[in-house]
Amino acid sequence: MINSPLEDIEAAALQLAPAERAKLAERLLVSLDEDDEILASWVEEAERRGDAYDRGEMGAIDFDESIAQAKARIRAIPKN
Repeated sequence: MINSPLEDIEAAALQLAPAERAKLAERLLVSLDEDDEILASWVEEAERRGDAYDRGEMGAIDFDESIAQAKARIRAIPKN
């Protein structure tokens, strides 16, 4: 099966280090709408987190692990 250009780009992007992926995500978001106030807030947060990661103040976990942790937290919420 032949991958689409988007799938090829995504696969290549996922090979980048976390800080590089954050910078790429920032650039992509900014390219969508530079005037959007909410987008600007997300970009600022991504930059803050990327910088904290670069300084060793914040770690990173695998995407699948983060989803598993989120699901476990949701399952732990008491049901009425």
